Parts: sequence; structure tokens; C-alpha cells
Amino acid sequence: MQSPFEVLGVEPDADESEIDRAYRRRVIETHPDQGGSAAEFQLVKSAYERIQDGYELPADTDGASHNSSATAAADATATADTAGQTNGAAAAGGATEPGTRRGPRATAEGWRTDTSADPDSDEPQVGTRVSYLDYEAVVDAGWSLTDDDLFTAAADAGFDDDHTYGRFFAEPNETLLEAAEERGFAWPFACRGGACANCAVYVAEGELATPNDHILPDELTERGFRLSCLSTPITETLKVVFNVKHVPELEELLLPADRFDRLHGNS
Repeated sequence: MQSPFEVLGVEPDADESEIDRAYRRRVIETHPDQGGSAAEFQLVKSAYERIQDGYELPADTDGASHNSSATAAADATATADTAGQTNGAAAAGGATEPGTRRGPRATAEGWRTDTSADPDSDEPQVGTRVSYLDYEAVVDAGWSLTDDDLFTAAADAGFDDDHTYGRFFAEPNETLLEAAEERGFAWPFACRGGACANCAVYVAEGELATPNDHILPDELTERGFRLSCLSTPITETLKVVFNVKHVPELEELLLPADRFDRLHGNS
């Protein structure tokens, strides 16, 4: 049985940058759209997570190391199987149609569960009012992601396409990508599992909780980039620029978006 290091194809003493490069290489090699399988893809993700959590090979070599490695690999497989129950279907090529939830959503007393909530309403609502802007419009207008008045400029620009600029209401426990798709928007994605930057957004205002963001380097998250497939809005209001996958620093983290293109007729 392979250890997490063997799954990624690195030595146990590999440094962080080498592990990150190996992870990115392996998720591309095992991605279902590239001839891999959901099981392989999830195993690679799980191996990377275990290494990030501090996994180390035992020092002894009298057989205990092998047994521990086997146990670690078995645990990684079990974790992959569990993950596959929640998002493996999408990773296996079964991308969900916009407007279709992939699994049960956790609810709590008092949460608003209707999808018709009005983002412009003054009535109290549980969830997040999301303002969004397409990065292509930012580039075309000569704006910058860091402009303080970016969304004011967008509001004054008079976009007649609500897929370029607008607002919607995200319910509690929805990822940002799910919330956009529930409202009929076709935001970019590829793996839906945090292993690429195709679904990345830039957070101009507000906060997103990202429990399992492994592909984005710290310097990019510190600058405000997040993965919409994993991130959940946690503030009353949120302003994001979507479709930022062609920001130069993100391009090396992209995966082929075959399923997205097929789903939206781009092929």
C-alpha cells in the first residue's frame, strides 16, 4: 500500500514547494477529464491533505513502517470514498446542471430556504447579499481589481447584461458557486473539489469561509483570491469578481474545463 508521499510521487523529506508542485501535477494526471478516475483523484487529494496535516513516515524500518504506510493509505482511501459521496460525482464527470443541488444541504431553525430571496429587499433575511462582476468587464474597462471604487464604477457603467454585473442572494450553507448556479449563472469551474483555480473569485468586500482550500498559495489568498466551489459566504454582504482564472498568477493552476464547456455548449 502506498504512503501519502508515494501517492504524490515525492520523497518524505520533500519541501513544501516540491510537494505543492507534485500535487498539482498529480491532480491533472488523475483528473477524470484527463483519463483518470474519481477514486484516483480523491486519493491524491486525501494524500495531500494528510501531508499538510503533518503526516510523517515512522522512523523504524522493521516492518512497522510498511504497516503504518498501509494504514495511512487505507485511511486516505476511506477519506477519498467519503469525499466521493459528497463531491466525487462531479469530479467523475457527472457535473451537475445549474439549478440542481448535488446533495442535501444542512439547515437550521430560522434559516431562509427559499431561492427567491430578493437581494435588494430591506426586509431582514438570513444569508448573504452578493454583488458580482465579471473579470472580463474589469479588463475591458481598464479597471483594476484593487480599485477602491470598482463596484461603484461597475454600477455606473450601465451594463445591460445581468450575467456581467448584478446581485443575488446566497442562502446559508451554499458555496458561492452553488449559489450562483442556483440563480442560473454559468460561472467557470472544472474539478469542483479545490484542486484547480478555474472557479476562483476575487473578494473585494466581505468574507468567504474556505475550509479546504489547498490549491491556492498563501500569497494569493492573502491578496483576496478564493475558490468559489469550496467557499461559503459568511458576511451579510459580499462583493466578488468572478471569472478571474486568467489572472496571470492563476493560469498555472487551471485544469481543462471539458465538463464546463460541454455543459454550457462551448465545445
